[in-house]
Amino acid sequence: MSMSDPLGDMLTRIRNAQMRRRPKVHTPASNIRGRVLDVLADEGFIRGYVRVEPKDGMPEFEIELKYFNGEPAIKKIARVSRPGRRVYSPVKDLTAVANGLGVAILSTPKGVMSDTKAREENVGGEILCNVF
Repeated sequence: MSMSDPLGDMLTRIRNAQMRRRPKVHTPASNIRGRVLDVLADEGFIRGYVRVEPKDGMPEFEIELKYFNGEPAIKKIARVSRPGRRVYSPVKDLTAVANGLGVAILSTPKGVMSDTKAREENVGGEILCNVF
């Protein structure tokens, strides 16, 4: 079965697993998902992830979720740019997410990065998701 929004699928899997207080969640592996997971790990929203290669199946990521005092580290994770409506932003129009407590993840010509790093690099791009 083909999937029209693989990144949205991963974000939903993370959201659902955190609602059920699961320690880990699995999602199919892809390059864009790996880059977004790198940013989430760097910003401290997840503990980390590993690529798992099953014998007979497709490779997948095992994401280790992060909790603090029983509450998920990710309060809200939302897809911004979707397949039906792409959202792009120049660097001068990037606003802080949740007054600086959150992060926007962008796909830029210099790679997938957080909004703060995009401001440092002075580059805009497609806003993939907001996390706080």
